[in-house]
Amino acid sequence: MNIVELRGVCKSYPAFRLREVSFALESGKITGFIGRNGAGKTTTIKSMLNLIHTDGGEIRYFGLPLQGHEAEIKQRVGYSTGTVSWYPRKTIRQIAAITAAFYPDWDEEAFRKYLSLFGLDESKKPIELSEGMKVKFNLLLALSHRAEVLILDEPTSGLDPFSRDELLELFQTLKEHGVTILFSTHITSDLERCADNIVYISKGEIRANCSRADFMQNYGKEGETLEEIFLRLEREARA
Repeated sequence: MNIVELRGVCKSYPAFRLREVSFALESGKITGFIGRNGAGKTTTIKSMLNLIHTDGGEIRYFGLPLQGHEAEIKQRVGYSTGTVSWYPRKTIRQIAAITAAFYPDWDEEAFRKYLSLFGLDESKKPIELSEGMKVKFNLLLALSHRAEVLILDEPTSGLDPFSRDELLELFQTLKEHGVTILFSTHITSDLERCADNIVYISKGEIRANCSRADFMQNYGKEGETLEEIFLRLEREARA
C-alpha cells in the first residue's frame, strides 16, 4: 500500500526546474532519496510539505490530497532537517512544550524515551548543542507526536559514526512498528544498511524509483557498491 504519492510535481526557478516528479512511499518501508547537491532533493521534500508552492502536479497522503487537507495530514507526519532554527535561548523542555500544544497526539512517554535514547539534556538550549545533537533534537520532536510518516532531509548529517549507527537502528525499529520513512542522504552506506527502496533524482528528474535490490541489479555492474553505482551514474549524466 502506498501511503504517500507524488504525481507529476513541477517547480521552476530561474536556474533550476523540478520536472514531473512522481514516486510513492510504501507503508512501513524505508526509502532512501539520493542525488547530488542541487539535484532537487530538498525542493521535492519542501514540495511534499507545502513549504513551497509547486507549479503543477499532485501530492497525496493516506489517500488525501495535500491541498485542502494540510493541517490534518501534518498531524500524522514528522519532518526533520538540519537547518531548522529553534528559539536559541529557550530550553529543549520549553520548546517541546510549545511544540506539544500543536499536536493532540503528543506522546510524553515517547518524548522521554527518545530524550534518553538520544542522550539529550532537556535543560540545554539549541545554541549549546553540537550540529549532531541538533539533528537528534529535530528527530526527537518529530517522533514525539506519533508520526506515521517521517520525512527526513539529511538526518545523519553531522552525526558521529556511533550516533549514526544508533539512528539507523532506530529507523529499523520504527519500520517494524509500521512507520514509513523517507530520508535524503549523501551517505550511501547508510542506505545499504537500511533502505528498502531507492529514489534517485538527477537534474530535477527522477531517474530511478525501485527497490534497493532492483536498483543494484538494474543499474549496477558486478561488484559495485551503491556508492560506486551512484558516482558512475552521475559521471555518465555529466558526459
